Amino acid sequence: MSARPASSLTLSAARALLGVAPGAGDRELRAAYREAAKRAHPDRPGGDAALFRDVLAAYRLLQDQPPPREIHFPPACTTAAEKPVKQAILEIDVATAVSGGTMDLAIDDRKLRLKLPAGLRVDDKVRVDGVTFVVRHTGAREALIRGDDLWLTGRIDKRVLAEGGRVEVETVLGPRLAWISTKAASRGLVRLPGQGLPARGSHAAGDLFLRLEAVSSGVESAARSLLKRFTAAWAA
Repeated sequence: MSARPASSLTLSAARALLGVAPGAGDRELRAAYREAAKRAHPDRPGGDAALFRDVLAAYRLLQDQPPPREIHFPPACTTAAEKPVKQAILEIDVATAVSGGTMDLAIDDRKLRLKLPAGLRVDDKVRVDGVTFVVRHTGAREALIRGDDLWLTGRIDKRVLAEGGRVEVETVLGPRLAWISTKAASRGLVRLPGQGLPARGSHAAGDLFLRLEAVSSGVESAARSLLKRFTAAWAA
């Protein structure tokens, strides 16, 4: 290495003098300076005072430079943008909410088949082929859903209702077995715990509320019918 006036040092010359590459960090720069200064020190054999001054000037020049700016390159592969999700309202009747089922729908000139689980609540979501369906319930007085609970109107012969006991009550969703007490018969309402909407996700099973409607159909109570069958079997 040969000495040159410190004022004439360029960045490339300073790096060459210390033997460092562009972007060298403080630790690398300091180690290179110490090695070059040791070789050029005038107190050592072969040392050179002018070269030593150049080494110091090169070190100071490189120290004063701002750190290299990071260059961010875009990734070589990018994922395709996701298609926007379409939302639609899905109206289901009480029977479907309770038991689930399959529905065929047409949307945006497409035919979709939805497989619905049992126990769908209001605002539950069903996703099919890029479409999110938000559940709504439809119903009538005979069959309603309130939260997790199911409300059904049950028609029962007035004689059977008066006798009470374990009774099969006819509803729009089929017969339901209920224990009818005199108190329940008088107020026309019986509650069956855990027989509402089935448990689903974070929802526990709801309750079934049967509104009892007395009718004159001549239907025998379950107890009387059972007694008749028992008597007939013994008489045979």
